[in-house]
Amino acid sequence: MQGQLVAGRYRLADSIGSGGMGRVWRAHDEVLHRAVAIKELTAALYVSESEQERLLARTRAEARAAARINHSAVVTVHDVLEHDGRPWIVMELVEGYSLADAVKEQGRVESAEAARIGLWVLRALRAAHAAGVLHRDVKPGNVLIGHDGRVLLTDFGIAQIEGDTTITRTGEVVGSVDYLAPERVRGHDPGPASDLWALGATLYTAVEGRSPFRRTSPLSTMQAVVEENAADPQNAGPLGPVMAALLHKDPDARPSAAEAEQMLAEAAEGRRSNAAQAYVPTQHTGSRYETGTTGSGPHTGSRTGPQTGSATPYPPMTGPTSIGPTGMGPEHRTTTGTAPKRRRLRAVVLAVALAAIVGAGAAVALQSGGRGTPSGTAGTSTTQSPTPTPSPGANGTVPAAWQRYDDPWGFSLYLPKGWTRKVVGVPGELRQVDYTPDNGKHFVRIAKDTSPDFKDAYSHQVNLEQTLKQRFVDYRRVRLEQNIYRDRPGSVWEYTWTAQANQAGVPFPGPRRAVEETYMSGDGTEYAIYISSPAADWARTSKQFKWVLQGWQESTSP
Repeated sequence: MQGQLVAGRYRLADSIGSGGMGRVWRAHDEVLHRAVAIKELTAALYVSESEQERLLARTRAEARAAARINHSAVVTVHDVLEHDGRPWIVMELVEGYSLADAVKEQGRVESAEAARIGLWVLRALRAAHAAGVLHRDVKPGNVLIGHDGRVLLTDFGIAQIEGDTTITRTGEVVGSVDYLAPERVRGHDPGPASDLWALGATLYTAVEGRSPFRRTSPLSTMQAVVEENAADPQNAGPLGPVMAALLHKDPDARPSAAEAEQMLAEAAEGRRSNAAQAYVPTQHTGSRYETGTTGSGPHTGSRTGPQTGSATPYPPMTGPTSIGPTGMGPEHRTTTGTAPKRRRLRAVVLAVALAAIVGAGAAVALQSGGRGTPSGTAGTSTTQSPTPTPSPGANGTVPAAWQRYDDPWGFSLYLPKGWTRKVVGVPGELRQVDYTPDNGKHFVRIAKDTSPDFKDAYSHQVNLEQTLKQRFVDYRRVRLEQNIYRDRPGSVWEYTWTAQANQAGVPFPGPRRAVEETYMSGDGTEYAIYISSPAADWARTSKQFKWVLQGWQESTSP
């Protein structure tokens, strides 16, 4: 595509960034003879025609939203056009890097510099809010830093313009999971305070080098956002109290944008804000989880908020609380470090469940559960199945009737013809996708984590097993042992349990069995290849698992 002329005017040069929904190109405007950035909506290649219309509407909304904001800290949009049946956005080219890039390369950003960056982002947000625009996806990847030190806020792809008719589905909540405010996770309408929460989480990531609430799965991340406080920052300095103020669970108790701007200005000068200090709690009891005995998963207890000197219980999230599928296997992860250990659940069904991938690269839809999803996961998204490539038997390692499925997330596997692909995770550092022939009674799940929490697969699985022992009825280990897979250190874990029918409407209750191979690839990515089925079908399923492992291929594409 490099060198291609778009709309008869913009010559593509090189790709300068990409995400789950689009790619950004450096380009040359051959009419005005200037360098520009062009955003290509690559997600349109993988969705149905009806979904393409919604994506086009989102792109137009992004251009419209940015055009309403007149501020030097907001990336200027020059044009929006259609090419090859897809929308493209022509924007101001910022020669520099994102805050996410800075954190990745440097480990963290110094407190005073982070405060300066936050100050400009806040000014951009104030201008947007004054124009009736909510950004709704403030995160390090959307904060650009020019080589000249200029700070700009970009990507209004899921912005909400006051008075606009919504272009999201009913019950949909959009935004990057790590930076969703608690009220948005609960399904409430966002407001300016929600953007300020995201700014607080962005600043925390900048100075600590990690997101304050990120867990291995989107659902467990949302649980942490609602029910846990961020661990005390170690490198924030004067910025610490400002972050505490912005990350207050109650949106009405967060500072106003004007107050936050003053706090950030003081922190940028190395001074501790007295106004921000008032938000720092003097008593903090953390969160408590009560694990049920029916195998239905984690039941949330009361939550002590960040209020000074008093404990305020936050209402538990309502809805299905069953662990993952009837067949939800090792969908769990646990953090490490000095903070209290938190259970990471790779795809636990909480009060709300992932329903679809929407929005600008990391948006999720939240809705109540239903039966039409793999393994009982409420509301997982269905995407078009990748085009299978007929196989002559993969050199004799898999049945000749099986076909190769080239997944858009950068791997391939062999499966019987007709299996359907369903996304069960938000594109990001962790990606999860299911392939199933029968809506989840039998399924293969691939989890790809580019930033794993454990140094090896075996210790990861041992940690996960502790969660399953507590939460799965009749859990029994069949085997858990280290091995070598594709010349890389790995671990295989096989177990049985009894899936429970509960109020969420588990579609396939009864005895189940699962096995997964987890390994670390050469570039440090952790892959988990998992299969689950009713225990009665295990003779056939175990053979299928061997063939899946034999035909599996990772690649260097997305």
